[in-house]
Amino acid sequence: MCPGLAVLRPRRNRLKPGAAKTGAHAGDLPAAPDTRSVLVKLSVLALGLAAGLAFAAPASAQATRDPAQIQAGTYVVDPNHTQALFTVNHFGFSPYTGIFSDVSGTLDLQPAKPAESKLKVSIPVKSLYAPSQHLVDSLKSDKWLDAAQFPEMTFTSTKVTPEGKDKAKVAGDLTLHGVTKPVTLEVTLVGAGANPMNKKVTVGFEAKGTIKRSDFGVKTFVPAISDEVHLVLNGAFERKD
Repeated sequence: MCPGLAVLRPRRNRLKPGAAKTGAHAGDLPAAPDTRSVLVKLSVLALGLAAGLAFAAPASAQATRDPAQIQAGTYVVDPNHTQALFTVNHFGFSPYTGIFSDVSGTLDLQPAKPAESKLKVSIPVKSLYAPSQHLVDSLKSDKWLDAAQFPEMTFTSTKVTPEGKDKAKVAGDLTLHGVTKPVTLEVTLVGAGANPMNKKVTVGFEAKGTIKRSDFGVKTFVPAISDEVHLVLNGAFERKD
């Protein structure tokens, strides 16, 4: 064989039949992994990860829709989990929705006698959010809601009419743009129980209603932008201790 090729020829590890890969030969070839050891390590790692996730995650909420299990008392709005939404028809092309936040208010809840329950909420007009900042600024201006002159919207219930164990019609006075008009909301109980994060007794409702904005003096672009406005209040309330 050519001496030059002999230099390039790869070295082969030759073991005698039956010889163990130990000693000098162990360094030449990688040792085979211990399968049981690897499985044990993976199992320990998986158990540790599962335990860590279980520790970090809150317990599942045990919400109920049974009025008999809901605590009576005075509740206050949880502003971090309460939204007021409105939707109009935009030039006949599509529905357009905006959101108000920073809602405040109280709910005197009487599950055993729901007709005696009372609700009052307040919504700051300046909290309005929509995808277009230009539109938000316009809606807050004196051409629309006039947030500077009328900074708050309020709803105060005047009558609660139960309709089944988890629904009710809530009539009340809505004050918007300096005008007060009667409005009826269709209210559905979403659930009640202890919040798994802060342990506070919480109750949540979804309320829906419809108004004509021209009744409240907001007439810009009617009827191109619909006079009819659909309202939704996703409300979370925490019981006062």
